[in-house]
Amino acid sequence: MELNRTIDHTLLKPDATREQVKKLCEEAKQYRFASVCVNSCHIALVAELLKGSGVAACCVVGFPLGASLASVKAFETKAAIEAGASEIDTVINVGAAKENDWAFVERDIRAVVEAAVGKALVKVILETCLLTDEEKIEACLCAKRAGADFVKTSTGFSTGGATEADVKLMRRTVGPEMGVKASGGVRTREDALRMLEAGATRLGTSAGVKLMG
Repeated sequence: MELNRTIDHTLLKPDATREQVKKLCEEAKQYRFASVCVNSCHIALVAELLKGSGVAACCVVGFPLGASLASVKAFETKAAIEAGASEIDTVINVGAAKENDWAFVERDIRAVVEAAVGKALVKVILETCLLTDEEKIEACLCAKRAGADFVKTSTGFSTGGATEADVKLMRRTVGPEMGVKASGGVRTREDALRMLEAGATRLGTSAGVKLMG
């Protein structure tokens, strides 16, 4: 796959303005990126600007902490899809993962998957910097059992981002049938190519234009 078609062109800062989001969409259309990824307040604008472009409108859910109620994540998912989202990036309940309450983690993911089924892809953010390797494996398996389409490394808002080791571990765990998204710290073309070589099929980055330079 060509590099541009792996990039989720991302702007998730709390001070993002409509003008910045519009610029993001223009860049995404110019370079034919996979998606534009934004917070839910911007998803209707993004969906309208990207209509017919072949670039998906991606919305984060339960972001960036993952600590909201499963019912709230499901509601947010439905609202985002109604506003035009065709991809959803949701954060797991990290606290439940740290307690090894995998039934809870799986139920939490499934609530989003069921709200999106047939309407949007679901990518599950593990926040790998906060998990042990064993916890990363279990979280990946929860996402797979719950019917998610992708597992994703990071929000970019915690203590670390994607690493090659984590991408390789996630790819080994989920096998070839699920997507793996590397996100957080993918700032150069070299970073991007390393993540793809490690097994990533999507890259979440705010540096998409730079990567194409």
